[in-house]
Amino acid sequence: MRRREFVTLLGGAASWPLLARAQATPPVVGFLNPNLAENYAFNAAAFRDGLKETGYVDGQNVTIQYSWAGGDYGRLPALATELAQRKVSVIAATGDIASARAAQAATKTIPIVFIVGNDPEKFGLVASHNRPGGNITGISLITSLLGAKQFEVLSELLPSIELFALLMNPDNGNPEIDLKNLQNAAGTAGRRTFVVKAAKPAEFDAAFAAAVQQKAGGIFIASDPMFLAERKHLISLAAQHAIPLICSFREFVVGGGLVSYGPSITGVYREAGVYVGRILRGAQPSDLPVILPTKFDLVINLKTANTLGVKLPQTLLARADELID
Repeated sequence: MRRREFVTLLGGAASWPLLARAQATPPVVGFLNPNLAENYAFNAAAFRDGLKETGYVDGQNVTIQYSWAGGDYGRLPALATELAQRKVSVIAATGDIASARAAQAATKTIPIVFIVGNDPEKFGLVASHNRPGGNITGISLITSLLGAKQFEVLSELLPSIELFALLMNPDNGNPEIDLKNLQNAAGTAGRRTFVVKAAKPAEFDAAFAAAVQQKAGGIFIASDPMFLAERKHLISLAAQHAIPLICSFREFVVGGGLVSYGPSITGVYREAGVYVGRILRGAQPSDLPVILPTKFDLVINLKTANTLGVKLPQTLLARADELID
């Protein structure tokens, strides 16, 4: 069984009543995300679960206004401005740095709860993890710092492969930092890497073709909301080219990717919902510390490994949190 543990400091959220105090006009929560609604429904559902834990149920005593960018990161600033002009009670800026920066630029007064993959201090989102300050706080998945462990797993799982392609989204708000961290981790593990880029699904085919042409032994998928939303397309291309797919989130592996190592993305969205509920009840974002995951799951797809002819070491199988048949 997989366990998800987060440093939440939420102080008994689970004990709160399921129904919030009656309000004449239900508060409106803005949900900002760069993806298509249908591709990210599972995370939106997890967010609503978190809100429900604090007593807020969408359509009953709270209204969620979804602002989906449809895969176009360039729309995020305008969507964030619309939410601010509507004077929503809280903005959940989900979908990494680009969403968080758009919301931060749109308002200095409306509370913001972000979900980012990198260190929010480095991007000026918060003053510190423990005391964010201002009107913004949230959750950092710190996936950009997991490269060392991920390449350690790859060294054990694919010991004969030296060259990996790194699939990056140039429209993401932090590709340079992610790239540097991954390249450093690969170098420490004695592996070589090169970059293939895709800013939209229409560019996936060319990215995979470039990886195959340069004889990459595996494709490492950077932590990016668009890649996660379009995971079925990426998994299909990996199967077509018979190339191992490595990533941070189990959703890829459930769908047919080879291996993932990272935090629970649905758990993170649930935590964001809880934080939004705390703020609706009167908590100040400046007093809510940035949440960091403390549990990272190793997930392996046994069927994919067999199809690719990957021999799975017993030591790695014993350490896996989940094995997908």
